[in-house]
Amino acid sequence: MSEGYLRDGREPVPAKESTSRSMRSNKGRDTRPELVLRKALCEAGLGGYRLQWKVPGRPDIAYPGRKVAVFVNGCFWHRCPVCDLPLPKSNVDFWRTKFERNVERDRRNIASLESDGWTVVTVWECEVGKDLPSAVRRVGSALGKRPKSRDNTDLI
Repeated sequence: MSEGYLRDGREPVPAKESTSRSMRSNKGRDTRPELVLRKALCEAGLGGYRLQWKVPGRPDIAYPGRKVAVFVNGCFWHRCPVCDLPLPKSNVDFWRTKFERNVERDRRNIASLESDGWTVVTVWECEVGKDLPSAVRRVGSALGKRPKSRDNTDLI
């Protein structure tokens, strides 16, 4: 590893600097799946959302007037039930604990939003890549609107 490399003490130090560089490049917002979904929502006539709205869990996309929160979850970090990705091979205990905390935090945030009267839509990274129209329809349904396609026909 390079000189002057600082750690916060929570994670085990990776064996390779390339691993560390890769992990540092992960973003918490404006990820590719979020940007793709936001563009598709606007094209479907479902704009008017807010980003990182200050409610429990800070949903990636929020429609505060209709109390609809959209989380765009990465399959790896949030443990997508469809992808069922394996744990990393090194530091297995650390990763298992981290992922369990992530999933539990997601559950708490969703429960808190729902108890406050919000409708929560979770869109998975793989869904954005494989079936974007379905994700747009689910958001539209939560909003009580029929999303439009590019040629202005209903998507539903």
